[in-house]
Amino acid sequence: MWADESVFYQIYPLGLCGAPQENDGVVTPRIRRVADWAGYIARLGANAVYFSPVFESDRHGYDTRDYTKIDARLGTNEDFASVCKTLHGAGVRVVLDGVFNHVGRGFWAFQDVLRNREGSQYKDWFQISFGGDSPYHDGLWYEGWEGHY
Repeated sequence: MWADESVFYQIYPLGLCGAPQENDGVVTPRIRRVADWAGYIARLGANAVYFSPVFESDRHGYDTRDYTKIDARLGTNEDFASVCKTLHGAGVRVVLDGVFNHVGRGFWAFQDVLRNREGSQYKDWFQISFGGDSPYHDGLWYEGWEGHY
């Protein structure tokens, strides 16, 4: 398999591209900066880039809101596609870090639980106790990850 023979260059794009810590929804094409690095990455001998993470999130990137959209702080899906095209042109493959065992508070299904509580069709997607309370005082307790709720 190609990945077994690849040299990966890992990029945390929110940090590399200077994105603000909080996602305010303002679309800024910061991810395009990575295209300028394509030749450098290839000259280093890396033939794959591992982006961790790029999906729309609330804050640090691993608190995903939308798995179908590039984080607004990085730009649009089209901006990212352009970067991928440039990397591919330099002989560099692209791998995306996707964390699917937890999401952010802004994730649509969790927002439905906050609105509809026991009546939410998504309540079983999360480890929730409607008899408890979260650090955000949601009136329900749910499993967090490493102190992130």
